[in-house]
Amino acid sequence: MPAKRTIPKSKSKRVFGQSRKRAKMLRAGLYARVSTLDQQTLPMQMRALRECAAKRGWTVVEECKEVGSGAVVWAMRQQLLDSARRREIDVVLVSRLDRWGRSVPDLVSTLQELTALGVGFVSLTEALDLNTPTGRAIAGLLAVFAAFERDILAERVRAGLDHARSQGKRLGRPPTVMGKARSVRHLFLLSLIHI
Repeated sequence: MPAKRTIPKSKSKRVFGQSRKRAKMLRAGLYARVSTLDQQTLPMQMRALRECAAKRGWTVVEECKEVGSGAVVWAMRQQLLDSARRREIDVVLVSRLDRWGRSVPDLVSTLQELTALGVGFVSLTEALDLNTPTGRAIAGLLAVFAAFERDILAERVRAGLDHARSQGKRLGRPPTVMGKARSVRHLFLLSLIHI
């Protein structure tokens, strides 16, 4: 019977290109938002975010819950961004992109800021993870759509201004007091004559 052939063990501790060492423990900031107080999804969002952080082995250092529509300032989101600027968190975790951004340009600008700060961003529903090459590619596509949205908005504004001009409407600031100074002086002199 032939001798059993043994396969030599690799000296490398890497498996499929990954290190066997435990990844750095990331500090996560969780953010959940609903538009109106009568919506009951805040607890569901927070539960899903906590579960995701636990599965990835992240430490949750900040949880921000907010009620507000896109028209108001989101104080808790700002608080989370401030924590990122102070390097208190390593990753922001949200349930959906529309929970984080008011519009595509707003979303892109905050994602670019987080990227510049070296803070990751993960959205559960869209499976967007800026810590991965695919996530960064998707963020680049979002930037393209944001530029497109700005261009469309600018075209609509120009078309609206052109239409208003064609209707004979006066555009711009209302006339100031300095523009009426001559007529005010004239009326004042007339009032002195009649006294």
